[in-house]
Amino acid sequence: MKNETIVLPADPNDPEDFDVTAQGLERGQRARLIRKTRTDLGLSQTEFATRFRVPVGTLRDWEQARVTAPDFAVAYVKVIGRHPEMVAQAVA
Repeated sequence: MKNETIVLPADPNDPEDFDVTAQGLERGQRARLIRKTRTDLGLSQTEFATRFRVPVGTLRDWEQARVTAPDFAVAYVKVIGRHPEMVAQAVA
């Protein structure tokens, strides 16, 4: 495992806290964007996945930051957030 730069060190007074790397921070920010877009549309994970043709397991992994959403997925979600009906029609 390579040495990654810690951008946010753990709180030494909190035994459950942990260091955050730049990669981990980016993964969390992408997860938040995807989750917020979905919830702003009022859709469950299953509804969002079905409507926009994203495998529900993949969506869950992205939202829970288990996997970093790739750049194309982030761009797709941003377009969905701005034009949900147009995207839904395009993928139907």
